[in-house]
Amino acid sequence: MHAEAQMVKDLEITSNPERIHEVEQFIEVICESLGFKDDVLGKVMLAITEAVNNSIYHGNQCDETKLVFIHCSALSPYRILIAVEDQGNGFDPEGLPDPTAPENLTNYGGRGVFIMRSYADEIRFDKGGRRVEMVFNI
Repeated sequence: MHAEAQMVKDLEITSNPERIHEVEQFIEVICESLGFKDDVLGKVMLAITEAVNNSIYHGNQCDETKLVFIHCSALSPYRILIAVEDQGNGFDPEGLPDPTAPENLTNYGGRGVFIMRSYADEIRFDKGGRRVEMVFNI
């Protein structure tokens, strides 16, 4: 197994939307160190920033006393797991309206989980919707 496959990195931020740039830098450094191609880096960046934004706005309600935790671990030289967890009340990811349904096309918002599902190679929600784990293949 590659040395990078044992890589584990964690980041925690307060629930302030201005902290999202720290997450972007964190993801960029990890993806570059693992040799992700630009198109995969773009998918990872979009999915993770959506997850963190959802955690800040919907999970923690922008309460800066609550944290968002980001955990990255290489599963192999070709796969990475990134988990995002908040301290909110959670939600039912299966109970969300379909953003591609005609009646929802003009709605503002409601596409974050759809984006995460579209870009991650695997996705799993845990802890009552407070944690999302996404796997990306290089």
